[in-house]
Amino acid sequence: MFFLRQNEMWQPVVIELNRSLFSEMMVCSMSTQLFHIPETENLQGNAEMHSHLVPASYHRVTASGSAQRLMNGENGPSLVQTLTNCIQNAEQEDRGVRRGLQVMENAAPSSYKPFIQSIILHQNEAERYLQNAKQTTMQITGGGAWQGQSQYSNSQGAWY
Repeated sequence: MFFLRQNEMWQPVVIELNRSLFSEMMVCSMSTQLFHIPETENLQGNAEMHSHLVPASYHRVTASGSAQRLMNGENGPSLVQTLTNCIQNAEQEDRGVRRGLQVMENAAPSSYKPFIQSIILHQNEAERYLQNAKQTTMQITGGGAWQGQSQYSNSQGAWY
């Protein structure tokens, strides 16, 4: 019976992180494509943006895997801490991604501005879904997990 509650509890986090990952895939694909187009291969801001996009992607993937494992019934304070830290790290890297995208939009040839604006829309979605996952995780774990001290436990006292 507890497993079903565990599954139901973490499922919204998994869904939101998967949505964030999908949007992140579009950002990665589209912005990398610009490196392979002669008019945009040296677009100002793209390389800097990627220096944040790569770790942001890593942290989203790790958070998603952690949430999936929690949904499947695994537990432990270190797993919850991995999830919460990776969400926070992705948020931090997203700020650098956003700065780079603004530089790219300003520097892009006018014919590529709509393409970059589409990348920005996908980034907006990636961040929105990440925030949804964060809010749900905070509801599940309480504030302690976000300060490095997981206070989440089930009624039998087991740590998750």
